Amino acid sequence: SRYYREVLPGEIVKISRHDVQTLDVVRRPEGDPSAFCIFEYVYFARPDSIFEGQMVYSVRRRCGQQLAIEAPVEADLVSTVPESATPAALGYAQKCGLPYVEVLCKNRYVGRTFIQPNMRLRQLGVAKKFGVLSDNFKGKRVVIIDDSIVRGNTISPIIKLLRESGAKEVHIRVASPPIRFPCYMGINIPTKEELIANRPEFHDLANYIGADSVVYLSVEGLVSSVQESIKARQDNNPKTHKSFTGKPGHCIACLTGDYPVELEW
Repeated sequence: SRYYREVLPGEIVKISRHDVQTLDVVRRPEGDPSAFCIFEYVYFARPDSIFEGQMVYSVRRRCGQQLAIEAPVEADLVSTVPESATPAALGYAQKCGLPYVEVLCKNRYVGRTFIQPNMRLRQLGVAKKFGVLSDNFKGKRVVIIDDSIVRGNTISPIIKLLRESGAKEVHIRVASPPIRFPCYMGINIPTKEELIANRPEFHDLANYIGADSVVYLSVEGLVSSVQESIKARQDNNPKTHKSFTGKPGHCIACLTGDYPVELEW
């Protein structure tokens, strides 16, 4: 039987037809923790991916549970925009004791919205992209869990759609903190000016996107959701990842502006 695992940070691996050997693990200078991109967990990775010994789906569900602790709201049901934030929405619903209900379904016959040539067409595209399951939420207070709001363009027409279809209230909860800074490590994050978190509208974001309320997960909440089971595993079995020395580390530069390496420009 073959066993696949991640190549650890700094690990040099030799693969031959006979076996896989670890030749060495290059330590980070001064024993600094590694700086694995935290947004892999939030957004980029497939939910069935396993990083640092944990499944991305489980981390996203924990983020939703943590968001429920930080930002509960009087509501009737929890839902999401299909389907990347579903694990977080299920975690939020479970923690709040509210039912998870589908309010939108994906229309499989529409192309990608982000390649439309202008904003108006993009917003129309969003409306066409989803069918509304209005029987599920008419006259009810809805919490929509999103995984991230970057520019604020996509969520606005969705809220409008839900209200026009009978939602009594629409509360937005975001299962990650606001992105405020550019990524210099290879992720194509929009410019500082395009990020909604840096714009004046952010101070009254609920009004700007047409929601009754908007709350993001805290940076501490995200980090604890990601690191909780890594730390537990290290405590229970210090030998599990003997090459992971020191505490687990994640790059949160796009959230805090604190980069894991010095920038040379």
